[in-house]
Amino acid sequence: MTPMTSSATPHAPVAVLAGPAGAGKTTVARALSAHLRASLLDLDTATAPLVSVVAGLLGSDDLDGAVLAEATRDARYETLLALAEDCLACGTPAVLVAPFTRERRDPAAWAGTERRLREAGGLPRLVWVHASRAVLRERLRGRGAARDASKLADLDAHLDGLDLRPPAVGHLPVDTGLPVRIEELAAALGGRVRTASRP
Repeated sequence: MTPMTSSATPHAPVAVLAGPAGAGKTTVARALSAHLRASLLDLDTATAPLVSVVAGLLGSDDLDGAVLAEATRDARYETLLALAEDCLACGTPAVLVAPFTRERRDPAAWAGTERRLREAGGLPRLVWVHASRAVLRERLRGRGAARDASKLADLDAHLDGLDLRPPAVGHLPVDTGLPVRIEELAAALGGRVRTASRP
């Protein structure tokens, strides 16, 4: 059997879901992954066990704090992109979930990510998953996740520090304060729209 190379791989949709905590990235990603029959690659899921080891070594468990974030950010995103490349090498669409703060603010950073995913056989699009400040506040309080502890300690300060502007690069906006139409989003990403199966 001849190994498949990226030049022989059909281009598969790659949704790069960016946005702040509480915006609904994971919810949208799950629905979109099911619709596209894509691999769901979440930054926290993929890297949490190793990040917890590093956190113990550094004596800091605040992933949003400078100490832990600076020590792990590049390695965490490298892991996520490498997993996406493996999926794309098999022709499998992928949905990536992470804040992608650097990539949505810096066109050069996004261009590098986009180029890497294209070279692996993907058709990447940045999807800006966002919600109003009031919705973010309600969701963060409601979910009570351990990873949100530092945010909830001073929620107003956390929300004040968020950059809620749309990305500085081309993107598809998804406001999760409104009904999200997954079929339309999938079509915009280049995925085929699935028809509902009959009973």
